[in-house]
Amino acid sequence: MEAASPFDRADWYELLAEAGLTPLIAIASDADASAALALTEEEGRIVPLRNWYSFTWRQLAPEGEAGDRLLVEIARQLKKRGHRVTLEPVPEEDGSASRLAKAFSKAGWQVDINACDTNHILNVGGRSFSEYWASRPGPLRTTLKRKAKKVAITILTDFDAKAWMHYERIYSESWKPDEDHPDMLRAFAEQEARAARMRLGLALHDGEPIAAQFWTVENGTAFIHKLAHLESHKQLSAGTTLSAALFEHVIDVDGVSLVDFGTGDQPYKADWMEETRPRYRVDCIDPKSPKGWIDLAKRAVRRLRADQDPTLARMPVGG
Repeated sequence: MEAASPFDRADWYELLAEAGLTPLIAIASDADASAALALTEEEGRIVPLRNWYSFTWRQLAPEGEAGDRLLVEIARQLKKRGHRVTLEPVPEEDGSASRLAKAFSKAGWQVDINACDTNHILNVGGRSFSEYWASRPGPLRTTLKRKAKKVAITILTDFDAKAWMHYERIYSESWKPDEDHPDMLRAFAEQEARAARMRLGLALHDGEPIAAQFWTVENGTAFIHKLAHLESHKQLSAGTTLSAALFEHVIDVDGVSLVDFGTGDQPYKADWMEETRPRYRVDCIDPKSPKGWIDLAKRAVRRLRADQDPTLARMPVGG
């Protein structure tokens, strides 16, 4: 079964394990198919095997009745391991959130599903970069026109240790929070470069790298993983010029149909992207567990508050 994203592959889970997470892989199989949930345990509950580099998490199961049946079996097995399973950030454009919710509900869990994050995307729709760029906000296009000649752009598809060192330096000196597992991110970049999926962009001023971005391209989608620039050179708008160059590369050279800006609803993403998709938390509690009773009581209180706040997105599920 082909992975839907970098975050659904076995080698991604191996990197997470090497970064210190302890895998709890729940598996069910029969003569026709097999399914798995890549999980770990954290603060008394079962959660996805993921960290802040992961855009999404979803089930690893074939589509159709066989996969659904195996997911229910996995949900039943997990009751022997813990009283609560919280899955996030799960996509719904492929039906994953509702599919998991139904499987756990059928296995006897009390399931609550809420929007927990936002994913900004660009559906290219067969456009060239110039056609896409013509639709961008006027201030963004003006910034590129005024500042593009002030920096030089390099886009690497092979891993280069010196270039990665520049990325790490720029990131560490930027406004961004400290990296969670920088060694893991470097190993991921090396892995993606070996598979010809890495796109590492650098913007240079007078020969000095002042902005950097790390993207990957896979199955017609460009994933924007990391971007940073030096605040000391903010006036050059190097990040804007570098972003435009990478958008042009993935659209006109790689021919992607989708650009995925990961999670987070930062306002600047709307300048580049045209649509948003919710990411969901699928929270499952075993109502037959004494520990589950306390959590269900707390959930009931939260639901009362949520019912009074129409801005909180919820999806109804059975169970």
